[in-house]
Amino acid sequence: MPNVPEPLIFIVILNWNGKKDTLECLASVSMIDYARFEVIVVDNGSTDDSARVIRAQFPHISLIETGKNLGFAEGNNVGIRYGLEKGADAILLLNNDTVVDPYLLKGFTKELSAQPGAAIFGATIYLYGERDRLDHFGGNWNRKKAAFDFVGHREKRNEKNSLAIDYVCGAAILLRREVFEQVGLLESRYFLIWEEADLCFRAKHAGFLSVTCPEAILFHKVSASFTGKKPHTTYYWWRNRLLWVERNCSFLEKIDVGVRVLLPEIFHLLKLRLLKTLQLPFTYSPEKRLEKRGKLLQYRAALCGVKDYLLRRFGEGPAWLTTRNADR
Repeated sequence: MPNVPEPLIFIVILNWNGKKDTLECLASVSMIDYARFEVIVVDNGSTDDSARVIRAQFPHISLIETGKNLGFAEGNNVGIRYGLEKGADAILLLNNDTVVDPYLLKGFTKELSAQPGAAIFGATIYLYGERDRLDHFGGNWNRKKAAFDFVGHREKRNEKNSLAIDYVCGAAILLRREVFEQVGLLESRYFLIWEEADLCFRAKHAGFLSVTCPEAILFHKVSASFTGKKPHTTYYWWRNRLLWVERNCSFLEKIDVGVRVLLPEIFHLLKLRLLKTLQLPFTYSPEKRLEKRGKLLQYRAALCGVKDYLLRRFGEGPAWLTTRNADR
């Protein structure tokens, strides 16, 4: 019986002004013990000289420059299309702020062989700075909250078994070619966050399972942009949450979560913003004023996300979300 060749895997790494992280990630990827893989770096319009430095230090990899920031979803789509055109059997989307174990791809392909009914595979992701603590595996949809419950979030455990979950963490997600051929690529309107959950759910409806891979190990720095509550994170979370419900819930589910969860939460945000705005002039402690301004900024970002969803404004969010004077 002839030997079946290992799957050809294309690793897509998206870079946006993150050359230091990307170079460390590429150095770890270069040590991967696997015969058939190629690396694509998609530079998403960086202004920090990333493309030149990456090309100089890793001349053997494919580097695609988009010329502008297309967001996480469409930036990765550029690399996915390239990999599919080059004959990839599977695509691994890998965050640039990760460092991978040399046996990462062997860990993935072990589950590829063991679980022919699964098509989307998530890594076992530990924190870069605390290497015995998980980041998270992904999540399961909680209709009662109209949000996802993380699986393994910040837990200290050494998972031995593969888990079937609704979506796997996008920091490292491997997908069989058939997923893209039958379901499509990442939805570019999300721009940032919720896009991997959307793709996994679309795949689930098409009959593809999403599972975790215990032996596919890496370490995630966890972007400072998503540590704590940042205005742009709040904005995208709210806007894209509504888009996700629109795209992935049935008509009756939309009515249910809209009436029972989303509308009450939005009215609560409106009430809090009004109350905090009225209280601010009467707050004399500098520390308390700063705290209230921070909360007001979060409410403003969330409500802006809701408004932009209703106005069908997708893609990159407003510039004020990332400016220092956003609270003014």
